[in-house]
Amino acid sequence: MNKSISSISLSLILLISTGGLSAQGLKDIFQSDFHLGVALNGAQVAGREEGALPVIAKHFSSISSENGLKWALVHPQKDAYNFEFGDEYVRLGKQMNAFVVGHTLIWHQQTPKWVFVDEENQFLNSANLILRIENHIQAVVGRYKGKIQGWDVVNEVFEDDGSYRQSPWYLITGTDYIKTAFRKAHEIDPDAELYYNDYNVWKVEKLEAILKMATQLRSEGLRIDGIGMQGHYRIETPSLEQIENAILKIHEAGFKVMFTELDIDVLPRPDNAMGADLTLNYGANPAWNPYPEGLPDLEEERLVARYVTLFELFRKHQNKISRVTFWGLHDGKSWLNNWPVRGRKNYPLLIDRQMNLKKGFEEAFQNEL
Repeated sequence: MNKSISSISLSLILLISTGGLSAQGLKDIFQSDFHLGVALNGAQVAGREEGALPVIAKHFSSISSENGLKWALVHPQKDAYNFEFGDEYVRLGKQMNAFVVGHTLIWHQQTPKWVFVDEENQFLNSANLILRIENHIQAVVGRYKGKIQGWDVVNEVFEDDGSYRQSPWYLITGTDYIKTAFRKAHEIDPDAELYYNDYNVWKVEKLEAILKMATQLRSEGLRIDGIGMQGHYRIETPSLEQIENAILKIHEAGFKVMFTELDIDVLPRPDNAMGADLTLNYGANPAWNPYPEGLPDLEEERLVARYVTLFELFRKHQNKISRVTFWGLHDGKSWLNNWPVRGRKNYPLLIDRQMNLKKGFEEAFQNEL
């Protein structure tokens, strides 16, 4: 047997370690409301992180690929693909009977430089870059046709003020790269749901720009099913009213709502940064790492209370929301340990480093169990 676990072994782990796939967990609390999802890394998907698989199976009904299907990892060189993660990922989803999400086909980050240039290292023209997009989607979506039920087709096109991000995609093709990606993804897998995904969607200018773009795509006959709201939130911001406004606006425009990358940063930030702009990266500093030995009880209570209010809002609008996905399985693997400040210890998820559910959340919904 290779480094990844076999399908039979995976089934045994999921069934024995959890007491059966029907063992109650977070997914059971919200099973009649929306899918509850989690983003997974390579070690978790392959069964190499001790204790992870039973927790995944117990608590989640949907999975998202954290990094393994981004262009830099799945298509690192022009004529080379690496489908090891993807194959293990869809195998796990099948074993779990989960709703499987592919993240992401087009993004301005984690895209190799070769994608945008020719053999002389000169930027491609629009037609040739469009061709590379089509070939990439043909290969990736085509391989997982019928195995991945939803795709984050395009990720983070807009700045917070609603202007188009000046990425190489946009500078070379204008908005044609967006249309091409949605058109090609639907052509290759007509049954897959297709989404646009972004952070700070609660900001009015950004939300308006996203909805204008999505509505235009539909008017041109392109399939776009939903808008993914990356839930990279903090303890006090954004407000529930701001989040609710975005839910209502997206629904009114005729799109499914999903919260795609939920976590809550409990630590202070330089410049009070919001969202998920990876260009922000500050050096390690004790002032921004106040809890290296563990999150104080009072702060954990505030974190759980914030999650409770968010999920009460999500449940209020369960007829509009199809999925809520945590961005990471547990605190120890959260990207927020290194953003926007490198090397600090963060506690943004409902599952801690020992893979235990933080106290208080289940109790708030105990009548549902």
